[in-house]
Order: sequence, then C-alpha cells, then structure tokens
Amino acid sequence: MTLSKKILFGGLGWVLGGPIGAIVGYFLASQGGRESQGFYRTTSTSYPRTKPGDFMVSMLVLLAAVMKADKQLLRSELDYVKKFLSQQFGHDETREFMMLFKDIVKQDYPLRDVCRQIQRAMDHPSRLELVHVLFGLSQADGHVHPDEVKVIHTIARYLNINNLDFESIKAMFIKATKSAYKILEIAPAVPDAEIKKAYRKMASKYHPDKVAHLGDEFKNLAEEKFKAVNGAYQSIKKERGMV
Repeated sequence: MTLSKKILFGGLGWVLGGPIGAIVGYFLASQGGRESQGFYRTTSTSYPRTKPGDFMVSMLVLLAAVMKADKQLLRSELDYVKKFLSQQFGHDETREFMMLFKDIVKQDYPLRDVCRQIQRAMDHPSRLELVHVLFGLSQADGHVHPDEVKVIHTIARYLNINNLDFESIKAMFIKATKSAYKILEIAPAVPDAEIKKAYRKMASKYHPDKVAHLGDEFKNLAEEKFKAVNGAYQSIKKERGMV
C-alpha cells in the first residue's frame, strides 16, 4: 500500500486535520491521486494516544523547519532523514516519505499553528522525543548551528516543553563543563541526596517505555536519552566520589 493510501485509509488520526493535514493534502493533490479527493473530509479531534504514523508525519514537518533554519539544505541532513526513515520503514515507504518531506521543505507553513496541533494531540513523552530527533538532525553535519538551536527552542516552547527539559536534551548534544548537571536538570551546587533524586526522576521521565506506543523503533531511539541520563549520573558520582 502506498503512503497516500496509508494516510487516507490507515487511520493516521489527528494529522489529517489542521495545518499538518493541509500540508499532507497538498502533497496528495500534487501527486494527482484520486484518493486525495476525500482528504479534507477525514478529520478527528480526539485521539488519546499518539500513533507511529502521526509521529512520523509531524516529525517531518518539524525536521524541515530545522533544516531551513541556517538557510542551507545540506546533503548530510537529507541523508539523516532518509536513514532514519529507512530504519523504520521498507524501501517503497521510505521513498514516498522522502517525496513528502522534500515537498514540505519547499513550502512555508505556520510553525506556531503546526506545533499547537501537535501539542494538543501528542503526549509529553512523544513531544520530548521530537525535540531529541530534531537535535539529532542538527548534529548530522557534525556541528549544531546556533540558528538551528533557536528554531528547536522555539518549537519546544510551542510544544509546551519547559526550558529545563529543553536544556536537558540540548546538553546531550552540545557538551559543556556542566552538561551532566543540565541533563539531570539540577544546579551544580545541590547536595548528593538531591543528585540521586534527580537521577531517579529523569530516568523515569526518559524511560523508553514512555514512548512504547510509537513502536519498537522509536522505543529503541528513546534509549539514547535514557543512557545519557545514566551517563550523566555516573559522571557526577565519579566527580564527587559518591558511593
């Protein structure tokens, strides 16, 4: 089944409405598919859990925004998107998702409205996962560009992700002297007991099971954040000589 049929008949859910639905609908219409005639009648307002398809289409929209942030469309970034898709889907599906993505990149769309649609329909752990993937794209060329960080920060705010969570994920990609503390969302001067509490809190927040509903592939990706939290905790323990 092609991507267009999956979108129309596979029950992707809330992405079929709002600005994201308009973007996908434009793509379907541009492909000349007869299925697109019924697109705008397929909407919903109540989806209790984010589906893998919802997540992927939403992610493509935000990835495009980050790619365009530094006014460059780099091959390394396109390769990152293609590789990410190929890890989740077969060859034909990857090809059609890339066609959709390249069409999204060419368009201008209201980022605030797109993010608001995502924020209303997607749970918090899934939104954190989006931010993590966006930083992964930014790092694809070996350098996290400041303009890309600004766009990711804007997206995070629109997604109702607080600054501590944003800085925690950012610190996993941009290393600094106190990155370990930022990952655990604590100040360097806190006592040892607070370090342990912070670790337990963050390990729970970033546990891969939190995004199991997105599919095994995204659950595996979430393990990167979980490992980063553990690595930060071990680093601080070593620094402080904690038992």
